[in-house]
Amino acid sequence: MSLSTAEPEALNTPPEAAREPDRAPPAFQSWGRYPKYGAKVVPLNWQGDFPAVLAGSQDSALPVGLGRSYGDVCLLKDGTLLQTTGMNRLIDFDPQTGILTAESGISLAQILDFAVPRGFFLPVTPGTKYVTLGGAIANDIHGKNHEVAGSFGNHVPCFELVRSDGSRRLCSRTENPDWYAATIGGMGLTGLITWAQLRLRPIVSRGIDYEGIQFHGIDEFLDLKQKYQHVEYTVSWVDCVSTGKNFARGIFMAGDHSKVPGELKPSPEPKLVFPFDAPAFTLNRLSVSAFNTVFFHKQGNAHVKAVHDYEPFFYPLDAVLRWNRLYGKRGLVQFQYAIPWEHAKEGTIAILREIAKSGLASFLAVLKAFGDIPSLGMMSFPQAGIMFALDFPIKPGITFPLLQRLGDMTLDYGGRLYPAKDAAMTAAQFQTFYPEWQRFARFRDPMLTSSFWERVTDSTGAKPTL
Repeated sequence: MSLSTAEPEALNTPPEAAREPDRAPPAFQSWGRYPKYGAKVVPLNWQGDFPAVLAGSQDSALPVGLGRSYGDVCLLKDGTLLQTTGMNRLIDFDPQTGILTAESGISLAQILDFAVPRGFFLPVTPGTKYVTLGGAIANDIHGKNHEVAGSFGNHVPCFELVRSDGSRRLCSRTENPDWYAATIGGMGLTGLITWAQLRLRPIVSRGIDYEGIQFHGIDEFLDLKQKYQHVEYTVSWVDCVSTGKNFARGIFMAGDHSKVPGELKPSPEPKLVFPFDAPAFTLNRLSVSAFNTVFFHKQGNAHVKAVHDYEPFFYPLDAVLRWNRLYGKRGLVQFQYAIPWEHAKEGTIAILREIAKSGLASFLAVLKAFGDIPSLGMMSFPQAGIMFALDFPIKPGITFPLLQRLGDMTLDYGGRLYPAKDAAMTAAQFQTFYPEWQRFARFRDPMLTSSFWERVTDSTGAKPTL
C-alpha cells in the first residue's frame, strides 16, 4: 500500500494529547525541565527546510522532536533547535512485510493510531509513545523486550540522512554502513534524518496476557527472569526506599501479545492533565515510602493473571499529561544504567543501598534485563546485563552529588549510563562509558551539537551545578 504521491500524504492532525509536548513554553525544555536556558526554536515542516534554515547562519543547531529526553541531549544553549514535529507524514506502508516509511517527525503515537487498526504494532517501544521516529533512532531506544528484539535501530532497515551542506545519504547496513551505525544512537548529531523505514510486527488484538508477581530482593528478581524467559515483555517496579526485610522488594511484570483475536482500534485521547507544579516538599521519603507500600500491595495477591489493554501495560504514565510537574519547578533528573551480568547483581544491590542511604526518594524505579542481541549503533546504550532507571527530584546540594557517586559506582562495576536520560554525567565518565566517542565525533555534522555533547566532551570535565 503506497501513500506516495508528489508529496507524502499527511496523517490526520494528531490529537492534543499526541501533540502536548509541542505546546512547551517559549524556552524549549526537556522532559526533566533541567537545565533551563533559552534557544531559538525553528520548526521544520518539509524536508527542504533543512539545510535552507541554516544558510548563512553562524549558530550551531540541533534537530529535536517532542522533547521527551530527560536531560540536555535535546537542548542547545544559545543555539538553534530545529523542531521536526511538522515533518510527520506517512509515506508508504507494505502490509505484506510490515515495513512503514514515514518522515522523522512522526510520533510513535501517530504510528500506533495508523498501525493498530491494521493489525500491527511497534517492534520496540519505550515507556512513552510521545517520541518521534527520528528521536527513537537517534537515541536507539529500548523497551521491555530487549532480550528478544534488541533495540529500536535493529528494526530500521534504512533512512535518509541530510547534512547541513545539503548532501544526502541513504543509510542502511549495506549502503553507507558507517553513517548508518553513527546515526543510530548518534543523538541527532550526524545530520537530519528526513525519513526512515520501520519494520512493524503483527498483532491480532490490543490485549496483553499479563502476569504480575511480587518479589523480595534481587535474587528473587533474577529467579523470575529465568522462569519467564519465554515471555516477550518483562519489566519490574522496585521499591528503592524501603530497607531491612523490604529492601529491593518489587513487582515483576510479564506480558505477551494476546493470541485471541479482538477489536483493533486507535487509543482514545488522554483526558487527565497534572494541573500545576507541585510544591518542592511533595516528594519526600515519607510520601514516597507510603506510595511504594500501596503500590506493592495494589494487586491484592502475590501473583495475578489478567488480560490488559496495551496502553496501561506499555504507557501507564502517558495517561496523565504533564506528569513531570509532580517534581516541582526545579524539575527532575533520571539515573539510568546498564551493568553487564558479570557484576550486575552486586552492582545493583550496592547502588540500591546507596540510594536508600541517601534519603532521596524515587517512586518511579524500573528494573529489567538487557539481552545479548547486539545494537547496530556505534554509540548505543544497551549491553547484556541489568538495566535500572529511576527519577529523582532536584534538591540543591543533594541530587547531583548523589548522581556523581552513582555514576562512579556504575563505572566501577563496568556499566554505562544512558545519554538520552542524563543531566549529570561527567566528561570523564562519558568518555570511559563510550570509548568510541572520538571515532563517532568524525561523523558529527560541523553545524550540529548539543549541550550534552559540549558537556561530556569538555576537557575541563565541567559538572552540573545546583
